[in-house]
Amino acid sequence: MTAEPRAQPRIPGAPRDLAPRLLRAFLAVSEELHFTRAAARLYVAQQALSRDVRRLERELGAELFVRTTRHVTLTAEGERLLPYARRLIEAQDDLTAAFARGTGSGGAARPLLVDLNSPGLTCGRVLARARELVPECELMARFESGLTGAAAEILAGRLDVSFGRYAGLEPAVRARLAHQPVRYEPMAVLLPLGHPLAELDAVPLGALAGESVYAGAGNPRTLEWTDLAHRLFEGRGIEAAAPAPLAVGTEEFGRIMAKNRTPVLTVVEFPAMPESVLRPLIDPVPLSPVSLVWRKGLAHPGVDALRAAAAELSAAEGWLRRPGDGWVPATDALIMMSLD
Repeated sequence: MTAEPRAQPRIPGAPRDLAPRLLRAFLAVSEELHFTRAAARLYVAQQALSRDVRRLERELGAELFVRTTRHVTLTAEGERLLPYARRLIEAQDDLTAAFARGTGSGGAARPLLVDLNSPGLTCGRVLARARELVPECELMARFESGLTGAAAEILAGRLDVSFGRYAGLEPAVRARLAHQPVRYEPMAVLLPLGHPLAELDAVPLGALAGESVYAGAGNPRTLEWTDLAHRLFEGRGIEAAAPAPLAVGTEEFGRIMAKNRTPVLTVVEFPAMPESVLRPLIDPVPLSPVSLVWRKGLAHPGVDALRAAAAELSAAEGWLRRPGDGWVPATDALIMMSLD
């Protein structure tokens, strides 16, 4: 009879096993250097985030941040913890991805969770073609509404693939994701019926000068889109509209728009909304860079099919050809030319 191994005594003064949640809280604050933004990124209340950081400091017996009313900075101990925390969280994410999204019983691939942002967009066509390429795989659609939010879900192992403006993600997030350029999608403006510009077939950007246009301000899941809008509006006299109540679903979005009667920046394939008209933007034609995005190291036949479908459709329809009067931020153009 073999004796049970005795538990090792805890060394006095050594920290307990650290919950990954505490390290994620630390990493978010260290990268944002702002508790409110870090809480929004993790979809937690700021009070809960602050509590987790304080608990981590107690566990380690070290102060990790210098907090003032205007600034948050890392202490020397915080700087020392940073590379260890990153390695531990990356290892946990690798483990989660390997088992949660790997191969199931009998060798069959697990369902792949694919975020399409909103119904009816470019990514929906890519998914439909990928399903034709691998009918034996289950590719499940999700609607996360924004690549910033989807990227957090991908890195947490709760989502596999998404689409959107890869260049708009934080560098630390991009470093852990792979991407494949899919399309420069022409942008448009959604106008309430009766708006003076609704009579036009296409709206010159200059005609929006003096207008307040909604571009997702206040939505922490669509920060990459709001940033693109600010770059587009800069120097053109277009004002970014104030945050609106977060609407989930086409019906709610249409209701809020009809109530506020604010023009909305979107893309030409955005689904029809009640009491509104969609008009392409011109002079210049602003382009929304769309990439297929997934976690580095993820091996799945569904990802291969999505990449093949995206490449096929992009080539057949010229999605990656920029029109002569097309506008896109220079940083986005450079990143769209890079392949993982």
